[in-house]
Amino acid sequence: MKIALITENSQAAKNGTIHAALSAVAEPLGHEVFNYGMYSAEDKASLTYVMNGLLTGILLNSGAADFVVTGCGTGMGSMLACNAMPGVFCGLVIDPTDAFLFAQINDGNAISMPYAKGFGWAAELNLQDVYRKLFDGERGLGYPKERAEIMARNRGILKSLKAATCHDMLTVLKTVDQDLLKAAVAGERFQDYFFANAKDQAIADYIRTVV
Repeated sequence: MKIALITENSQAAKNGTIHAALSAVAEPLGHEVFNYGMYSAEDKASLTYVMNGLLTGILLNSGAADFVVTGCGTGMGSMLACNAMPGVFCGLVIDPTDAFLFAQINDGNAISMPYAKGFGWAAELNLQDVYRKLFDGERGLGYPKERAEIMARNRGILKSLKAATCHDMLTVLKTVDQDLLKAAVAGERFQDYFFANAKDQAIADYIRTVV
């Protein structure tokens, strides 16, 4: 699985800590981690939580990533922005229990975490425990087990509902504020990672016209 990490500007200084924790857990499990930044508070390309959502939509809908790990100060802004995108199902995850329940019940494709609120001693250990609950083992098995079937059915209904209420990602890219789009894909390593991994040619072609 290709996992993308996106860090918002107010928490950019913690990117190294977050990336190290994610890589330490995900890579031994056979997953690939792509760090889309921000890498530091001094980065030329600055990502707001709104841009986090737009970038998440681009990566997931293009197939450049299978899962996105993002966040902001409280995690709420990035979660809302992510869930505004077609095909993105993002949960607010604070601790390993949240991660386990999100993985087993909702089986979404993105999480948003708080990197300011409650981010104190042993924060990196909490991150690692969260990532283990997300990426070690099969997701979507349901919890409790006896409700697995109805949970899977509800996920399908939600997916259909979102498809009915959202434009496709290419339409979003063409109609969204183009300056916002350019800023969201201006990261130092975006082009290297994105164009090497994107599977949707139409989305990739449009992004080429932007960058």
